Amino acid sequence: MASFTNQPVTRDQAKVMNRYDISKRMLTHLHHDEAVIGGIGYSNFDLWAASANPNGRRQQNFYMLGSMGLAVPIALGVALAQPHRRTIALEGDGSILMQLGALGTVAARAPKNLIVIILDNGAYQITGGQKTLTDQGVDLVAVARASGLEQSAWAADESAFEEMIDRALKQDGPWLIGCRIDNNKPVDTTERDPSRIRDQFMRGLGVKK
Repeated sequence: MASFTNQPVTRDQAKVMNRYDISKRMLTHLHHDEAVIGGIGYSNFDLWAASANPNGRRQQNFYMLGSMGLAVPIALGVALAQPHRRTIALEGDGSILMQLGALGTVAARAPKNLIVIILDNGAYQITGGQKTLTDQGVDLVAVARASGLEQSAWAADESAFEEMIDRALKQDGPWLIGCRIDNNKPVDTTERDPSRIRDQFMRGLGVKK
């Protein structure tokens, strides 16, 4: 497969970016009712905040509550169930470390419409900032490649991220984009109403009126 980027960088070389800003930038590239699965905690808090607009938030966003490591498996299920719809998993480093086997499953099933974005700040920030293994040398992009996801790369900076997400939305995947992010607090907190989140997402995917 073709390289994801012409100038690949390592995790250490990648610029540390802002989670909310990355979420906003990603959303500006979505124009075809793409599904977005926000992992637990700050990954979906900033997705929630970034999705606010005068017409209400995107119904195609799913905000996970309290289940670490399941953003990629849920996104994989959506991608397989609706192969015409681009599906994005927005996951933190702590959560994906709990479910590394999901990367191999994604590679094995190879859904062309799936994009995984890892937001890596090297910490379990929502529970007190304890260090994750990525702060001690684990490279999640390298893990993804070793799992069979050849189209995996670190975003060098915001401009590179936008180029990568634009390409991933137009060309066959699966894709994985690693983003180094800071430890800033989220802009807002997702409303904690599981039934409403589920129902809005189901309507957004056209499986419930």
